[in-house]
Amino acid sequence: TFHMSQSTKLLEPYKLGALTLSNRLVMAPLTRNRAPDAIPTALMAEYYAQRTSEGGFLIGEATIAAPNGNGYLGAPGLFDDSQIEGWKHVTDAVHAKGGKIFLQLYHAGRQSNVDVQPAGSIPVGPSEVLHGGVAYTNDGWVPNTPNRALTIEEIAGLVESFRTAAERGVKAGFDGVELHGANGYLVDQFLRTTSNTRTDEYGGSRSNRLRFLKEVVDAVSDEVGAERTAIRLAPFLTARGMACPDILPTILEAAEYLQAKGIGYLHLVEADWDDAPVFTESFRQAIRQRFSRPIIVAGNYDRARAEWVIGKGYADL
Repeated sequence: TFHMSQSTKLLEPYKLGALTLSNRLVMAPLTRNRAPDAIPTALMAEYYAQRTSEGGFLIGEATIAAPNGNGYLGAPGLFDDSQIEGWKHVTDAVHAKGGKIFLQLYHAGRQSNVDVQPAGSIPVGPSEVLHGGVAYTNDGWVPNTPNRALTIEEIAGLVESFRTAAERGVKAGFDGVELHGANGYLVDQFLRTTSNTRTDEYGGSRSNRLRFLKEVVDAVSDEVGAERTAIRLAPFLTARGMACPDILPTILEAAEYLQAKGIGYLHLVEADWDDAPVFTESFRQAIRQRFSRPIIVAGNYDRARAEWVIGKGYADL
């Protein structure tokens, strides 16, 4: 339990861009599956309000950026104007209690099933690579439907989808936008040699595999401002067929780009699955050398471990 009298960096106020946070504890983005037809509900507004404190920071649940971007029945979206109003109730409820909230935008890519795709279409991804992932449908957890590879034109369309979804997010009152580049979803699928076997400008070399991430970051930054743009990455993820031998150098290169871009923060996913490899201290040092802006870490943190990671300067939130 926290005793407020004890000195702790965790409970100190923190300046995140233009936002003043009352402490360094953040509510992680948690998938809720409570949005029928991808439209946020009053229940969601209540849920977020319950978790808001004065000056506290929340990250919203993974929100679908394009009509073919879902992998979970009941996930909310911002790919259509009809979804803005429901999100306004959520952000209003958080702001009424003095909290701050970022939208998290995602596209599941190949991590999906025809049952949660528009008109039963085939899920898309960088390449056609079979893997062992599952999606959540009316029948519960089911194996992913084998995906097809995106065309160059479709990739450009998806970049634009992230931009317009971010635009809707600002209209809905979010304080910023976090891109979901982790956990085996579309941005992550482009980064890894295991899921990306393309031979065009989006595959092969490290810079090619980083191209989609950079284009999405650029599009969203141009729309909402770099300071209100953030990204979540999962360097040590191996689940969902994502064990790429080149992922750590790829993410370090991404960090250099994100630093130069001046984004609001970098959010790193740590242990989340039973077999999740542990972050090495050398990697924490390597990413901090490249990214001096705010870093958020999430995954199995208790108070002592949180104090350690912030005390060492490896993370800020």
